[in-house]
Amino acid sequence: MASLIPNVAAKLRLGRGVVRVLGVALVVLSPTLASADPVDPATLQRFVHQDCGSCHGLTLMGGLGPEITPEAMQFYDRDVLTTVILDGIPDTPMPPWRPLLSLQEAEWIADYLLSGEMK
Repeated sequence: MASLIPNVAAKLRLGRGVVRVLGVALVVLSPTLASADPVDPATLQRFVHQDCGSCHGLTLMGGLGPEITPEAMQFYDRDVLTTVILDGIPDTPMPPWRPLLSLQEAEWIADYLLSGEMK
């Protein structure tokens, strides 16, 4: 029994060390994780012009899919656009992007399409 006590004490010291290291890592990384932007505008702009543009035309003026310029989108609701981006439109070529995009990314794209800031 006496020989178990030093082993347990050593394991507890090791456990406390691991907890300290994890605690320090959490404190150091927390500001980075909290401030991390889940949306990368440059990547999403490329996505709109390349991936969406492959069907909607590279200038987004239409192709296989309809025009998606701000003028064409002005009467659409942001939430409807977000849903269409994520879930597609059944029985049409519009695919669901939910497997590749988060809700925040789809909302950003909807805002981008509605904004008139596309270049």
